[in-house]
Amino acid sequence: MKMTDAAVDEVFAANRAVGRIALSVRHVSGASRPGRVHEAGMLRVRFPNGARRDTLDAVIVNTAGGLAGGDRAEIAMTAAAQARLTVTTAAAEKIYRSLGPQTQIAVKLEAGAGAAVAWLPQETILFDRMRLRRTIDVALARDASLLMLEAIVFGRCAMGERVTSGFFVDRWRVRVDNALVFADAIRLDGEIAQRLARRAVAGAGVATATVLKIPGDDQTVAAVRAVEPSCSGQVGVSAWNGLMIGRLVAPTDAALRGDLLRILTALGVAPPRLWLN
Repeated sequence: MKMTDAAVDEVFAANRAVGRIALSVRHVSGASRPGRVHEAGMLRVRFPNGARRDTLDAVIVNTAGGLAGGDRAEIAMTAAAQARLTVTTAAAEKIYRSLGPQTQIAVKLEAGAGAAVAWLPQETILFDRMRLRRTIDVALARDASLLMLEAIVFGRCAMGERVTSGFFVDRWRVRVDNALVFADAIRLDGEIAQRLARRAVAGAGVATATVLKIPGDDQTVAAVRAVEPSCSGQVGVSAWNGLMIGRLVAPTDAALRGDLLRILTALGVAPPRLWLN
């Protein structure tokens, strides 16, 4: 018997991966330690460096091995007053082709008074004809600090693959003491390769990244610009109203990672060990 469209949709939804992580970090006796840890679905969080006291290192693991159309991932992480949290991923996240439904990723980061959050995931690799909608919302106390890095790679460079078409929406909102200080949005829909080829977009580069640092100032900008001549791709950086923003475009994912490592070093930040494996 032929299944109805509603029945097909129900079966499809039942086979989609849904995951959630909710982590709170507390500061106790000079150490940053996990408070509440909630895991659901295909997402896990691990703490590989328990001996380190000043900063809690958290590694996100997607046991599904990637995300496809209709999959949803929700990540919420909070650093309480004076706590320090560094987050990365066990591997590059892969967003596979979709036959219609969107892949959805929602990230929420919070940092209390005097807290510090470093969001340093490995690259997100987009496959041809993917459909991804991502939101990143950050709430900081007035004297909290943030280092946020996101890298997007259009296709698996080592395999010679490219993204010719698809749908990608990325929306960032950052608030300090409930006031909006940074808003950013990217929308690529349809013939993505043609748009990336435009000089004003990516100049045919297939690997891009954004680095946001709060607080950030002209001295921070100068540190990044000092390493710019050694970068393989293009780097643009500026600072205003207490924040620094950097944009990167590179011809390959390997070139982009090398450039990001140079910039992290210039900022005095040790990259996560998983980046070097």
